[in-house]
Amino acid sequence: MIGTAPGLSIAVEGNRLVDGSGSTVLLHGVNLSGTMWSCLYGKAFVSPTDDAALASMAAWHVNAVRIPMNEDCWLGINGAPTDVDAYHAAIKKFVDRLHAFGMYAILDLHWNAPGTTLSHLGSGYEDFFEMADADHSPAFWESLASYFKDDHALLFDLYNEPFEISWTCLRDGCAMPRGYQAAGMQQLVNAVRRTGATQPVLVAGLNWASLAGEEWLRQRPQDPAGQLAASIHAYGVFGGYSRNIGVVAHQVPVVLTEVGEKDCTHEMLDHLLPWADANGVSYLAWAWYTGDCYRGPALIKDYSGTPTPYGVGYRDHLVNTFSAPSPAVNGL
Repeated sequence: MIGTAPGLSIAVEGNRLVDGSGSTVLLHGVNLSGTMWSCLYGKAFVSPTDDAALASMAAWHVNAVRIPMNEDCWLGINGAPTDVDAYHAAIKKFVDRLHAFGMYAILDLHWNAPGTTLSHLGSGYEDFFEMADADHSPAFWESLASYFKDDHALLFDLYNEPFEISWTCLRDGCAMPRGYQAAGMQQLVNAVRRTGATQPVLVAGLNWASLAGEEWLRQRPQDPAGQLAASIHAYGVFGGYSRNIGVVAHQVPVVLTEVGEKDCTHEMLDHLLPWADANGVSYLAWAWYTGDCYRGPALIKDYSGTPTPYGVGYRDHLVNTFSAPSPAVNGL
C-alpha cells in the first residue's frame, strides 16, 4: 500500500509533490462541498467539521481535503453576511484540524463575481463567471495567501473552472462579453507571490478545467517560486488520459482536483484511478456531502462516512491502495 509521507509539508519538486523529507506525496482525497455558498447565509460550513467528521474521512484513508471558497465572503464585500474575522478564524481552525489528522488542505477560489454583484445570490446574479474577475480575485488571493503564508501543508487552487475563454485570456486576462475584466492566472500567481507565500499554486485549464495537454504547458503562467502545478477535472471520461493529463504530468505535478460520476456507479473511477496512481497523478473526488448520487456525485449517505454506491468504489480504492493518514503536527 502507498503510505502518507511523513512530515506534513508539501512543495513542488520537478514533476512531483514532495514532503519536507523529499518523499513523493500523492494526494488522494475529497472535496468538502458547500463552503462556497454556506457563507452567504452567515456560516462557514454546511457540513460537520469536528473531529468525528474528520475521523470518518480518515477511515477512507483520505489525506487531502479541498475547500471551495467564495471571494465575497473572505473579503467581506458586496453584502456577504459574514463576520470576516470570525469567518477567517473558522476556515483556519478547520485547516489546522485537517493537519492534526495528517491531511493536507487545498484552498480553492470557487465562486466569484465582479463589481458589486454578490456571488450567486446578489442583485445582478449571473450564474458562474467564466474566469476570475480583476475587480476582486487578485485581492482575494493576496489576502488569503498572506493569511496562510506560514502554513506549508496546503496548496492554493487559483480558479475552479474556467470556461468559454481562450488560452491567452486564461494566462493574461481579457475583457469579457458580459462586461467585466477577467484576471489571468499570471495576475493571480503574482498576487500570491507578492505576499511572500511559497506554497504550490494549482492552475486549471479550459473547458471547465477539463482540458490541459500541450496547450496548458505552452500557456502556463510563470511562477517565480517554481511551485506551479496543474489542476484538471475529470467527470465520466474514459481514455485519453495520456494525451490530456499524462503529457502535463511528465513536466509538472498534476492534481485532479475534481473527479466523479453522476450516475451512481464507479465504473469510470475504476479505470481512471489506477492509471493516476501509476502515473504519479493526485486526485480528489467530488464530493463529501450527503445526497442522491443519481442527481449528483455525492460520496456519502451520512456524515459517519457510509458510502453511496458511487462512493463505495472510491472508498474501496483508497483503502486498498493507501495507508490511513497519520496524525501529525503541521510542518510550518
